[in-house]
Amino acid sequence: MHHRFLGLAVFTSGMTTLAMEISASRLLGNVFGTSNIVWANIIGLILVYLTLGYYLGGRIADRWPYETWFYRFLVWGAFLAGIIPIVSRPVLLAAASAVETLDAAVMGGTFLAVLILFSVPVTILGFTSPYALRLSIEDRSHAGRTSGWVYAVSTLGSILGTFLPVLVFIPRIGTALTFILFSLLLMVVALIGLWRSDRRVMILHLWMPVVLILLAAITLTAPMKSTEGQVFETESGYNYIQVVKRGEVLQLLLNEGQGVHSVYTPDLMLTNGTWDYFLAAPFFNPPSDGVIQLNRVGLVGLAAGTISKQYTQVFGEVPIDGWEIDPSIVAVGQEWFDMNEPNLNVFISDGRLGLRQSEATYDVIAIDAYRLPYIPWHLTTQEFFGEVKDHLSDTGVVVINVGRTPGDRRLIDAMAATIGTVFPSVHVVDVPHTFNSVIYGTVQPTSSENILLHAVRLDLSKTSPLLVEVLGRVLENLQPTPTSGMVFTDDRAPIETITNGMIIDFVMGSDLGLLR
Repeated sequence: MHHRFLGLAVFTSGMTTLAMEISASRLLGNVFGTSNIVWANIIGLILVYLTLGYYLGGRIADRWPYETWFYRFLVWGAFLAGIIPIVSRPVLLAAASAVETLDAAVMGGTFLAVLILFSVPVTILGFTSPYALRLSIEDRSHAGRTSGWVYAVSTLGSILGTFLPVLVFIPRIGTALTFILFSLLLMVVALIGLWRSDRRVMILHLWMPVVLILLAAITLTAPMKSTEGQVFETESGYNYIQVVKRGEVLQLLLNEGQGVHSVYTPDLMLTNGTWDYFLAAPFFNPPSDGVIQLNRVGLVGLAAGTISKQYTQVFGEVPIDGWEIDPSIVAVGQEWFDMNEPNLNVFISDGRLGLRQSEATYDVIAIDAYRLPYIPWHLTTQEFFGEVKDHLSDTGVVVINVGRTPGDRRLIDAMAATIGTVFPSVHVVDVPHTFNSVIYGTVQPTSSENILLHAVRLDLSKTSPLLVEVLGRVLENLQPTPTSGMVFTDDRAPIETITNGMIIDFVMGSDLGLLR
């Protein structure tokens, strides 16, 4: 019975440790995003803390090889893990304000401060396995079997701690309460262990769950962010989602909130944003008799449906297939952004996988799947654009939103080069007053002069004013097609390395900003 309960403690500790690591990415991702840099910092530092915990835990276990001390450390590790989202909340709120005002020093300092908060609880939880091993070995001839059992039980708990937060708890109760739930579960196990070994000591620690619950009730009722104009917020398995009203316009913000992913007004026409330029895609083909008719459109990165709404306004009820990986964003789009067009078919799926599984042929495939400031790398490669081309008609066009800074077009050059290995013609348009360019690739050889030929032939009495305005802006902002650049492949697509370099160079320059 002694070994079984010790195994339960090891299992629960392993589960809590991994749940903390997974939840840490969401805690920080709300403010700092979920780039490889953020993940590397989280994983690397937590491994450092665990390493220190394994070392110290082994030494302490040799000095005090008693169950009471084991469960004391465990209950303190659980308590300190539970207060992380509570103590970090004011720090994260300050960081959120810093992100909005682009204060790099405050952003970096608060990010480091939150990671330091994990140091003590994770180090203490690192005591668990070596301490449990010391308490379990009664016969040295069974040391190998015992150590294997301890680490197997711990790893089994870690597996559960990896899946439960992402798939079950964070989407249902949020990141902060997920921390507290796992903390309380471990605390209960530790307190029972103390009850079994020393009831007096256990009674002295009964204040911990009470204080944790009271602190959570007091501090975690306010919104995560206090963005001006915020009318809705929620957490999903993928994102922290905000709806913000600025003037008469609703905006969809995700995670750190540096980019606007969708906009909506009841009379949505020109947004003055990147979305408008996607409408120009079919007009890079040579003009033909009659009005351009589209048979089907595909949208990779549907968000809350700004592009689908604009295509419906300009081209009528053309069938549109939209892929969005986050079902909560779709729900927000339908509730707040009127994303309910009868011609829109919504698919909850990764865009590349969804497109690969589609049997349809499209006249336009639009890609706007930023996880700011990064394009998902698997949507930038030569192989992916080959799959896109396979799903386009003979006059099909792919169009993608790509980031840049005023003095750095490395990502534009690389994306144009990559698309150019698959499509015979590539065109680039800068979106004014933004950090974005839109790149078009056409199945047929085409010329940018076709935009002008279409524009002069429009029947203004039958053409949406939105389209007239967009074609004019495209003509004003056409850029020379880059002639060289890295070609991204499924084997090598250093999107984040290039983007990070662009951001660092820009922030270290005379102006401060981030890719939008």
